[in-house]
Order: sequence, then C-alpha cells, then structure tokens
Amino acid sequence: MLKLKNIKKQFGDLTVLDGIDLELKKGEVAAIIGPSGTGKSTLLRCINLLETPTKGTIEIDGFSVDSKNLSPKDCIELRKKTAMVFQNYSLFKNKTVLENIMMPMTLVQKKDKKVAEEEAMALLKKVGLADKRDYYPSRLSGGQQQRIGIARALAVHPEIILFDEPTSSLDPELVNEVLELIRELSNEHECTMLIVTHEMRFALEIANKIIFMEKGKVVEEGSPNELLYNSTNERTRSYFKQFIDN
Repeated sequence: MLKLKNIKKQFGDLTVLDGIDLELKKGEVAAIIGPSGTGKSTLLRCINLLETPTKGTIEIDGFSVDSKNLSPKDCIELRKKTAMVFQNYSLFKNKTVLENIMMPMTLVQKKDKKVAEEEAMALLKKVGLADKRDYYPSRLSGGQQQRIGIARALAVHPEIILFDEPTSSLDPELVNEVLELIRELSNEHECTMLIVTHEMRFALEIANKIIFMEKGKVVEEGSPNELLYNSTNERTRSYFKQFIDN
C-alpha cells in the first residue's frame, strides 16, 4: 500500500535521511520512534512531498513517483492520497471549526457546500466536538484543536494519515484525549496510519509495526513484541531497555 525505496534527503551537506526503505500494508498502523533529530518528521514530510526527497521513489496505493522526475501533477495526485496531522494543529484562525473541516472538501475535492457541511458535521460528532461547530480555534483548548485537525485529515478520505508528533504541543493533561481518539480510529481500520511519536507506551500499544530510526536510517522494524523483547540488534535493545526497566 505504501512503499518507500531508497529515500534520501539532504539539506546542503547535511544528510537527514540516508536510504529509507519501508513498506506498509493497507490498514496497518505503524509508529516511528527514535532519538530526536534523526529524521522522523522529515520522512513524513517527504512522503506527502512537503519536502522533496533528494533521491528515491514513493508509491501509495499503486501510484508511484520518482523524486528525480516529479511533475506538479505527480505532486497533486500523491497528496490526494495522504493527509497530515501536524504538531501545531495548523488550523485557519479566521475560520470556524466547521469551516476548517469543510475547506479541503470544497476547495480541493470541489464538493457541494451542503454535502461538505453534512460530512463535516458527521466528523465533528466522531471527534466529540459537534457543539463547537461555530467556534474559532482561539476558543478551543489545544486538545480540541488537535481533534479538529484529525477531523480535517479524515475529511478527504486519505489512503494514509501521517501524524507528526500529534501530542508534542499539548499540555500533559490534554495528551490522553488526543491519544484516545487516535486509538479509536486505529481500531476502526479505516485507513493506514504512520505516527511519529515520543509517547512510547502508546506506540507499543497501538501499532502493528514499530519502526526504530536513528541517524537518518531505519535501524530495525517489527512488531512491538519483536522489538521490545526479541530484538537481536544491540542498539535497539539499548534504546528499549529503559522502557522494559520502567
């Protein structure tokens, strides 16, 4: 469903991603973990072409692009298959909650406004915020804003949702409400999810696959049990040891 082959990303002389190969099946939930500064968020941004890989190919649901021969049409088609949930919510401050969710449907998908409003209200109910439809983002808590961001991502019916540290900007008491929503979505198996997170216990609980990255490379990948208890890689074992001990 998602196939990455030899994805590299350089900023000048700095190599951030160094030959990433990765495959996800349809409906799979994968968590990317690892030390800060190892390229996890950059990888997500390369998948939906917010950053153009220096080298490599990306395939989503049978549609493949080569970073060396990208056309504007390729970028549009690939982005139609993905949606991103950002660290900082990225809501339009001058739009209501309902309008924020409707925008990708009316502007990108060209849906009828009435149809888009009905679908947006259904999504607001799904994330438990139907009563906030006419609020502006400034009136919402961080957790509520992130839930709206997730609803907006769902609005375009993507093949894959990319979560970039979805709780990193939240106060500790608001983290659980967002994690619980992601957990509910994962149980529904509606779409594939790739989650960059430092919430280790959440990652181990929710993910079918754990991807451990360091220094721009995939060190090891496998099921939570494989990486946590049965890894043969010394670096993986040392990284996970703190979580076993705690």
